[in-house]
Amino acid sequence: MENSHKYFKRDISWLSFNYRVLLEAEDETLPIYERIKFLSIYSSNLEEFYEIRVAEHRGVIMKKNFTEESGAEAEETLAEITEEVNRQQREYYRIFSKVLQELNRQDIYLYQDSRPEPFHEEFVHNFFNEEVFPFLSPVMIQAGDIRTFIRDRRLYLVIRMVKKSKRMAEPDYVPDYYYALMKIPYAKVPRFIELPTHEGKHYIMFIDDIIRANLSSIFPGYVVESCYSIKISRDADIYLDDEKGGNIVENIRKKVKKRKIGALSRFMYDSNMPDDFLAFICNAFGITTDDLVLGGRYNNLQDLIKLPNPRGKELEQLVPSPMRVPFLDEMGSVFRAVKKRDILLHFPYQSFDYLIRFLMEAAFDPKVDEIKITQYRVAENSAVINTLISAAQNGKKVTVFVELKARFDEENNMSTAERMEQAGIRIIYSIPGLKVHAKVAVILRKDTEDGCKRRDFAYLSTGNFNEKTARIYSDMALLTSNAELITDINKVFAVLEGKLAGPTFRHLLVARFNMVPELTRMIHREIEHVKAGRKGRIVLKMNGLHDQNMINELYNASENGVEIDLIVRGICCLVPNRPFSANIRVTRIVDMFLEHSRIWYFYNDGEEDLFLTSADWMRRNLNRRIETAFPILNAEIKQCIIDILKIQLQDNVKACLIDEHLHNNFKRDDNPVKVRAQLAIYEYLKNKM
Repeated sequence: MENSHKYFKRDISWLSFNYRVLLEAEDETLPIYERIKFLSIYSSNLEEFYEIRVAEHRGVIMKKNFTEESGAEAEETLAEITEEVNRQQREYYRIFSKVLQELNRQDIYLYQDSRPEPFHEEFVHNFFNEEVFPFLSPVMIQAGDIRTFIRDRRLYLVIRMVKKSKRMAEPDYVPDYYYALMKIPYAKVPRFIELPTHEGKHYIMFIDDIIRANLSSIFPGYVVESCYSIKISRDADIYLDDEKGGNIVENIRKKVKKRKIGALSRFMYDSNMPDDFLAFICNAFGITTDDLVLGGRYNNLQDLIKLPNPRGKELEQLVPSPMRVPFLDEMGSVFRAVKKRDILLHFPYQSFDYLIRFLMEAAFDPKVDEIKITQYRVAENSAVINTLISAAQNGKKVTVFVELKARFDEENNMSTAERMEQAGIRIIYSIPGLKVHAKVAVILRKDTEDGCKRRDFAYLSTGNFNEKTARIYSDMALLTSNAELITDINKVFAVLEGKLAGPTFRHLLVARFNMVPELTRMIHREIEHVKAGRKGRIVLKMNGLHDQNMINELYNASENGVEIDLIVRGICCLVPNRPFSANIRVTRIVDMFLEHSRIWYFYNDGEEDLFLTSADWMRRNLNRRIETAFPILNAEIKQCIIDILKIQLQDNVKACLIDEHLHNNFKRDDNPVKVRAQLAIYEYLKNKM
């Protein structure tokens, strides 16, 4: 992917990341069901990409969205996206085929492109009649008919048939085609059906194929000529950032409902569908050639995550169990431990249970007056929320800032907020035109019975208060009783509560206030060190790098001799290996855990300033969100995080170096020792216990 400019296009860069996800499915050193997991993740990622990013470009072309992008630029980007996605789709089905071959070697057979073997025919026939047929609602479609609405994130079959007739045997017979649309009833039956074992072999069948095998009984008066899979994606971005007035909860609720009928952003179809068949379907449903994306016989393959595993754990990735933190366990009380020193937690290597214990202790401690916390993405049936409700029921004052505009989590966040309100928790809802992405909590606590002396506690994190994602997202969190940090955190909450408009902070960097100026200052400071003959070094770990102003600052630092390592999982619009970026290396790591922590390191002539943060270097994060970055002041914790950064930069198994063409080049070096960072970090933390 050539790029003679200074910035990669955001969406083309994202496609490079998603292709790296797909490459995990080709890694034959991984257990087969781990490879299947990455096939599923790739498909799920791409679905959301079309629902949000492609839909946004389409909106620009149709003059529905107003962005900095022109219609011509949007058309150019969409053409590049289509070309790259079609290339990746071909790769996807090639890798999928290899994965199925490996399943066969494990005596697991997923039927495809074929009818069931004779020893399964009776089971399939009975299963269809008893479990599937009652839930099918085929709809006949003809050109000019009122269009049937096609739901997004659903799989459909389109069927072409001819009416049974005695004339069919005549040599000059010209058939009249009839077409039908049929939704696969996911809500009633699973996508994959386990069939009876035979001679020690396990068999699985797509529900799609069980339906295909019984089409004659669905359309008894017709001869089915062909049947193909289709699915669509719709615009799912509900443009909430600019809500200005009215009841924000009701405004969001209405827009979430409209998401289901958003404009078309992708029509995926079986690439074997004949041109005349495809043309009829496009005409019948108002689909343009710009909407078309090549698929295969089986679409909606994010469902592969649900593929039955009849052999069990031996075919899955053995994920290390979260470790205990002996110091916290020995102290018994989290408060007592944090009084003694700051504590770093690294999920999922270490147990998320310590956060629950921290909040639970606050809920039942008579000296605790108040709990304040932000919520961005909350787990369903959340232990965090249940603990906050317990605190409110125990008479604590609990304030929760709930970000309703967390995409695809709006409904869950609204229902959770309502449940908390009913329990007596004070809920502060989204700020119009602004998202709150900071992950902070503060416990306000008397340290003596008379309340004359206080000792408050805080929790600051790179990731959400979500026990479900904490099992698979790699994040860091700090437990502290540092009074100066807590003063800064209280100012953040004062901003969220509308009590403070222009805060100043001693330690925290907060987006929209001091974050960008301080980042710029620290980058310039590294340049000054180099100019004075000293070492200049920056290491930045993040999920996305898009802000052109910050990219320009990094280019400037590179041109002035500052050595820069970037560890960027997803979007990276910075172009490496150019004269203006000669001192910048970009590493991408994709492995069993999702790399989610954000870390900023500045050498500063040996002082080594280190921050953990919720913020990526995207324009939205730095300019239109409330984000926090917090310094690591404890020397031991700082060294631990620096060591972890070094391990990630030493990875020569899962790390890729991104080049000027956006290629994912697996890092292979002369080190005879294989370093797989995520496993090495686990061992490092284990040895520090």
